[in-house]
Amino acid sequence: MIGRRSSSPALRPTGNISGLILIFMAMWYAGASQGNGAAYLLFFLLMSVIIVSIPGTLANLKSLQVTAESVKSAFAGQEIALPVEVGNLSRHSRHAIAVSLPDGSGEAAMLDEIFAGQSARGTIHFPVVKRGEHTISQIVLTSDFPLGFLKARSRVAVSQRYIVYPKPEGDPRLPPAASRPASHNAKSPSGGDDFTGVRAYVPGESQRHIDWKAVARGLPMMTKQFTAENEGELHFDFSTLPQARMEARLSQLALWVVEAERLRRRYGLRLPSQEIPVSLGEAHCHRCLRALALHS
Repeated sequence: MIGRRSSSPALRPTGNISGLILIFMAMWYAGASQGNGAAYLLFFLLMSVIIVSIPGTLANLKSLQVTAESVKSAFAGQEIALPVEVGNLSRHSRHAIAVSLPDGSGEAAMLDEIFAGQSARGTIHFPVVKRGEHTISQIVLTSDFPLGFLKARSRVAVSQRYIVYPKPEGDPRLPPAASRPASHNAKSPSGGDDFTGVRAYVPGESQRHIDWKAVARGLPMMTKQFTAENEGELHFDFSTLPQARMEARLSQLALWVVEAERLRRRYGLRLPSQEIPVSLGEAHCHRCLRALALHS
């Protein structure tokens, strides 16, 4: 990932400015109505402090470099975590910086202090509702340091994509497994499949599953069986689902993919525009969920 420099910050008042204005008005009234020189002195002193703090507030967001790191996929309705790294390229520390999305959604990452020439890391959390591929094009830096009456705001252009899978919903019961002939030459089962026993060897089957230790003891050739093979393969077909709405069908398929993976059942997926062959494992699971997320 390439870090992007922050833009020139813009300044705006915070909600605390209204209280400050009331204090100024009270000081001015006390000085004008009663001829109180101390009230005038305090008024101009406080006003000077506010004016002097403006350059410091703007400078607090200058010379910063932001890097948006990779985002893990999530299901619709869950929360996305966006890790960010903010580097301080100046010779002075930066303080009290909030890192957020432009629309203000979710929870901003708060960085209390970034030392000169160093970096600080944080994570922006925000909810996602709609499935599909999404892009984060900007990140916003804000800070009201040092007094809290004025806030500096700077935008940083980034380019980070993430996938939102359909929300798993529907009937958790898996569809019937496809029957397979005994002579089916199955692929090697996953290391997570459980051994369930042996059966008679059928000529033409892969010899990798033969119980060679039993053969060495003079017993007949037998083939090892595993959970995935014993229960049969699952085929999830978009066109066979009874739901009328497309989103409901995709949610049902997502639920079956998650359940089949949890139960270590080999499964495949068939969509109108794509077919994923039967397999098992984390990579296969994400491939199926990605296809569901991007289906249109």
